[in-house]
Amino acid sequence: MRVAIKASGMPARRVAELVGWQEAKLSDFLNGKIGCTEKELALLLGVCRTPVDERDHLMALRPATHVKGWWQKHSVSAPERHRTLVENLKAAKSLTVWHPLGLPVYLQSVDYMRAAIAASPNVPDEDTDLRLKTGQELQDLLVGRGLQCTFYIHEHALHLPVGGHDVHVSQVHHLLLMGVRTNITIKIVPTAVGAHAGMNEAFTRLTFRAHEPLIFLEHERSLLIEEDQEAVEAYQQVVRALDHVSLDAEQSKTVLCRLGESLSIADSREREGFPPVVVLEAPR
Repeated sequence: MRVAIKASGMPARRVAELVGWQEAKLSDFLNGKIGCTEKELALLLGVCRTPVDERDHLMALRPATHVKGWWQKHSVSAPERHRTLVENLKAAKSLTVWHPLGLPVYLQSVDYMRAAIAASPNVPDEDTDLRLKTGQELQDLLVGRGLQCTFYIHEHALHLPVGGHDVHVSQVHHLLLMGVRTNITIKIVPTAVGAHAGMNEAFTRLTFRAHEPLIFLEHERSLLIEEDQEAVEAYQQVVRALDHVSLDAEQSKTVLCRLGESLSIADSREREGFPPVVVLEAPR
């Protein structure tokens, strides 16, 4: 509704006048302190001349505002831009991400991201550039906002040659550059650990200064947002367990450096006509 009011070009005071509200009531509504009836929401959207698609979207959300947790279903192809995630990232204080099989979009180089997008059978080729743009938008939200980010990555994911050898080498170097940022911590879960708490699924945890934490779970055809305190705490337990078995930030940088060196050596040997070196596990 804040976006709808801003798009109307009118100050909030004028919008309140047109719907017959006190400005304080509109402020309380926008800050989530009070709700509204279906009729009041329709009147607000009408006054703001909100486009039909957006109006229908917001009207459909109103009955579910009291529900803890939110399951967003989408069609065969996921939306190019998960605006709920984007808006929550803008307000977040900390971001914690775990991905057991690949690298999270926040840490992907452009070429890695392009290869990952192309691997999906549900993403049309014509959507690739738009998805690259929205992936980079998520990455931009990590910069200059004081957002503290921790990424847990399984060692196995570092050895996947996504996009081919050159992209693989470039991606390892990209991780090292990302890890230099003061607000980003990368921790690697070693393969040698074996079974671990994060085997079931990838997830994203957000904490806020003024709101309760959230968990985002992205699936092939839906996005689940967990708000229930018990569910959120269960994922926090997984984070604690991952932190217990993962390498610390400096050890993780060492693994990345050695992996980068191994890949570069293998590249040099191949160019010189020697058999390639097969790296089964990054040295620790």
